[in-house]
Amino acid sequence: MIPESDTEMLITRCLSGDQTAYAELYDLYAGGLFRLCYGLVLHRQDAEDVAQESFVYAFKNLHRFDSSRAAFKTWLYTIAVSRCRNTYRRKLPRLIGLSQLFHQEATAPATETPEAAASRRAAKDAVERALAQLTPVLREAVVLRYGHGLTYREIAEVMDIPHKTAESRVRLAHEKLRQVLGSVGQGLLEELLSF
Repeated sequence: MIPESDTEMLITRCLSGDQTAYAELYDLYAGGLFRLCYGLVLHRQDAEDVAQESFVYAFKNLHRFDSSRAAFKTWLYTIAVSRCRNTYRRKLPRLIGLSQLFHQEATAPATETPEAAASRRAAKDAVERALAQLTPVLREAVVLRYGHGLTYREIAEVMDIPHKTAESRVRLAHEKLRQVLGSVGQGLLEELLSF
């Protein structure tokens, strides 16, 4: 977690014209922002483009950022979610690699048998298909909650919805994932949602 005081110091330097501060601010948030965009648009090139556009917009409008209203991360994610929505309105959803979404490696243990590896891969594929079947707003809520660890309050700010609506969307996403996965995928789903 990036201390907000470090971010505020960098923003102050940016606003005073320090170009290296822009690079430092970018470096602090680029990885997380890309993962967010990828989890929402489900395509690497589109995610890279949206993340870049989001930074350009944020840096051009940095003077408008108000730390008393939201954390910088929340403000930046709000910008990115808006641009992601524009992107996936124009495109059909694609399947997503679950390990990429939650930035974890899904490698098999060295002692895993070929049968166990095939079973694990089948279960992972089932979860990927289930995530792809979520509506964009439910996928946004799940990605923000479990992919980025945002609180319901932060999700509400980013998605520009009431706090209870954020909770409801995460709950609805859980229910939809359970329906799609059925009893076979229940254990895997519980593991996914336990981040």
